[in-house]
Amino acid sequence: MSTHSRLSDVQAFEAHATDADLDDLRARLAAARLPETETVHRAAPDPRRWEQGVPLADLVDVVHYWRTGYDWRSFEARLDRIGQFRTTIDGLGIHFLHRRSTRADATPLILTHGWPGSVVEFAHVIDELADPKDADAPAFHVVAPSLPGFGYSDKPATTGWGTRKIAAAWVELMARLGYSRFAAHGGDWGGVITTILGGSFPEHVLGVHTTLAQAPPGLSTDGLTAAERQWTEETHDFWHHRAAYAKQQATRPQTIGYSLVDSPVGLLAWILDKFAEWTDTEDSPFETISRDRVLDNVTLYWLTRTGASSARIYYESHLSLDPGLRVDVPSAVTVYPRDIEKYPRPWAQERFRQIVRWREPEAGGHFPSLEVPEYFVRDLREGLAAVLAAGGSRP
Repeated sequence: MSTHSRLSDVQAFEAHATDADLDDLRARLAAARLPETETVHRAAPDPRRWEQGVPLADLVDVVHYWRTGYDWRSFEARLDRIGQFRTTIDGLGIHFLHRRSTRADATPLILTHGWPGSVVEFAHVIDELADPKDADAPAFHVVAPSLPGFGYSDKPATTGWGTRKIAAAWVELMARLGYSRFAAHGGDWGGVITTILGGSFPEHVLGVHTTLAQAPPGLSTDGLTAAERQWTEETHDFWHHRAAYAKQQATRPQTIGYSLVDSPVGLLAWILDKFAEWTDTEDSPFETISRDRVLDNVTLYWLTRTGASSARIYYESHLSLDPGLRVDVPSAVTVYPRDIEKYPRPWAQERFRQIVRWREPEAGGHFPSLEVPEYFVRDLREGLAAVLAAGGSRP
């Protein structure tokens, strides 16, 4: 792989849906065929309302707002203000946001999203990371790529684009931008990719910050505290009783893909279900995340027709993280209380061999940059500051 900057291989990009596409979306929403009310119907607020999935009343409300009130153009403008680009790596077009800091001491940072997220997860925090109002806060040259098959990145036409290949592509992407060494952050699939970056490409990675510190399999609960055992039980429960979506996308992404690409209501329900279950909320995800943010995300999936292609990351990489992979670069780990996979520190330390900062905040779930954005930014800054201090050098 090249280690020199090749900006000539990078093209500026603008997001622009056609009016026809937006009119078609509204027409489909207006003509939606909906099922009857769930048989566990209860008055809100009540978390049990969601036992069979997204309640009809909630979906009807969001669909109405999506059709009559939501403004996609304002989100397109936000992406364009940050700076959007595309480049081709291993034959695949990769879309990314790139915001260079004005600060001379800024550190290159790659942010990787997961499913059912997108660059929407980071769009509203990039400015503050790049050019913090506080002169004492660390600053970053921020790169936020869209995973293959997500957003405005190309859809792989062949198998092979798993997390290991994506991590290698990110190293190449950063090199093209002139960043031979950089820090990395992610959660969900982004956390897996960040782990691989730190473990497999330590010569390029200054350190990592992750909200998903997956432990190697088969570790004993002996010696864990009661609270730590509770985490392992909750994670086990998630994978055995609440991960049907992952099994579906890992085994039959094409089949579910037809519904996700053809029906905006189907796509909304599939994604909203996860925002409801995985956020630190009592009843509705809109307690902490605005309808506009959720719809920015769902509309991006809709307009790019990525329901099937994004699901295929599960087919490529589900449960595939190398059990022997070890991360020796400095690592900062933040485990949010309502996240879906939580590994106690003694377990995480079996993979992450130099944890320099560990945090267990009091609030937040699987989408912390959207749920608790102010805390997320502060925690990411402090975690990466600890990582960079431990590394003893900047690029």
